[in-house]
Amino acid sequence: MLDLKNKVIAVVGVSTDPEKYGGKIFKTLKHDGADIYAVGRSDGKIMGEPIYKSLSELPKKPELVIMVIPPAASMPVTEEAVKLGVKEIWFQPGAENDAAENFAKNNGVAVTSHACIMVRGGYW
Repeated sequence: MLDLKNKVIAVVGVSTDPEKYGGKIFKTLKHDGADIYAVGRSDGKIMGEPIYKSLSELPKKPELVIMVIPPAASMPVTEEAVKLGVKEIWFQPGAENDAAENFAKNNGVAVTSHACIMVRGGYW
């Protein structure tokens, strides 16, 4: 089981709809007590928490970034994560992008892909 409670986490791909996957992941980890932030294109809030437009806007630097976005959108977020010194990126199924994953790995970031963090973590 993954220990996600002791990390600062950003979920990229959260909207105000808590039933979409980004929202479900955010909601599940928030209920579990994680120090978690939502990043997405939506203005507004989820579970009373703001949805930030970018990783750079977060009040804390994330240690783990969970990508729940289309593959074509992941490279700019990966580049931003590397610039900020993020240590780990998890590409959820459907968010995988070989170029972004290789860029992250080549810059010393731990990468996981082709696996659901919620299943691997024993949440779902």
